[in-house]
Amino acid sequence: MTEEPATEPSPAVPAVVTVDAVCRSYQISRPPRTILDRVSFTVRSGEFVAIMGQSGAGKSTLLHIMGGLEPPDSGRVLVDGRDLYGMRDAERSAFRRDHIGFVFQFFNLIPSLTAAENVALPLRLRGGRHAARLDSKTVSERVSVLMDQLSLHGLQGHGPDEISGGEQQRVALARALAAAPALLLADEPTGNLDRQSGHEVMEMLSRLCRERSQTTVLVTHNARVAVYADRVLVLADGRVVDDVPVEGGGAGADSAGFRALVRRLERHDL
Repeated sequence: MTEEPATEPSPAVPAVVTVDAVCRSYQISRPPRTILDRVSFTVRSGEFVAIMGQSGAGKSTLLHIMGGLEPPDSGRVLVDGRDLYGMRDAERSAFRRDHIGFVFQFFNLIPSLTAAENVALPLRLRGGRHAARLDSKTVSERVSVLMDQLSLHGLQGHGPDEISGGEQQRVALARALAAAPALLLADEPTGNLDRQSGHEVMEMLSRLCRERSQTTVLVTHNARVAVYADRVLVLADGRVVDDVPVEGGGAGADSAGFRALVRRLERHDL
């Protein structure tokens, strides 16, 4: 498979994420199975990047490594200029809490907390050496703004089991954005939703990313989701084999950009 030339944005835009020669393998067979083989790329400030690949290509593993959740065997990951795996565990945990937001396929909301309390959680956990603790008024105002922006007004007092799947994912998105992270990571955020709810979540995520210049990396197997990004990285055989600019990124699945993306992905049997 021929690797395509990278289409990264101008170096004049500062990098938020640098993945440098990252390798990861698992001892699940003999010889060990290589999942990531010297993967390198940059995500610049305000960029929305999707990662695609067939099942088992290492998409989620790469996202976890980028988020400081799983160390690589070798290579480096820089977030906001900091080497994630050059930190001690406690320092990395605090950095991750304050600088990286996560959204997962399964919403991971705490059932004993209301929607508003779930959104506020990362702000309540702040404090100590690495970040100033926020007062209750600031936290409440931040939560209210985010819930309004994600069309969750009126659901502040509802528990996760009292709202729909789409609403739960929007609460999870608000929680991920609460600390104004340098980097937002989303792992199959629409994978547990019906098409309409998934479309609504992606519309809101795309809009917020562009309004806030929120640097975002999203993993998906679905071109209808990837088309909301500015570019799509394709993983195969442990490497980035294509770097696809999305025409009119964020325009949605009815756009010319979507049709062009689908044609490009067909080269990789996606």
